[in-house]
Amino acid sequence: MEPLVLDSRTRLLVLTGAGVSAESGVPTFRGMNGLWENHPVEAVASPQGFEANPALVWRFYSQRRAGAADVKPNPGHDALVRWEQHLGDRFLLATQNVDGLHTKAGSQRVVDMHGNLFRTKCADCSRQPFADATVHPSGTVPKCDACGGRLRPDIVWFGEMLDPQDLARIGEFITRQDGTRLVFLAAGTSGAVWPAAGIVDEVRSVRGDTWLVNYESAANTERFHHFVQGQSGQVLPTLAKLV
Repeated sequence: MEPLVLDSRTRLLVLTGAGVSAESGVPTFRGMNGLWENHPVEAVASPQGFEANPALVWRFYSQRRAGAADVKPNPGHDALVRWEQHLGDRFLLATQNVDGLHTKAGSQRVVDMHGNLFRTKCADCSRQPFADATVHPSGTVPKCDACGGRLRPDIVWFGEMLDPQDLARIGEFITRQDGTRLVFLAAGTSGAVWPAAGIVDEVRSVRGDTWLVNYESAANTERFHHFVQGQSGQVLPTLAKLV
């Protein structure tokens, strides 16, 4: 297998998905039937669900916080930290995961595309999201210090848009004109659903190199120049050649 060469003329955009977290044992509450305690996941992960029953939503996310709090990053996370230390500002990590494991591992240039389980924001005012690992086992709905409104997890729910600033940061990295060559690597995600599907085409449009590392082949694997089948925690530590 040819290595992914990361030299002084390369900038690297990485996108990680659920597969990277699954290898650390992050509990998934979405069963095969899409239910959590007999509630459709949309009931605890949508603006409508929060309006209808904010206490239920907080009980769900409190369970997720408690389950993810002691989970450790895996060798795939650690490899990405080493790549970032080598590349500096020529590295950007976008993740669809909300568990905060990349930050826990030591990654700094992270775009939490779908939010972060350990951040909270206000549903009623423009207060900035803040770090928060508080667990509310009974589903208590916490109140905002600034306005007295309801706090909610800083998660992008069903029916909500991704943060335009996050998308702009990724877009600017892709189109950066600094004389470097662009490489895009998707890991632990099928690559066939948005945003991975859109990013791979954007990168190809600027003649970047594209890699997919995933446990199974995806519907659009052929859109990637390189496909390495396997678990990211096993593949990533030996994939790159740091020059």
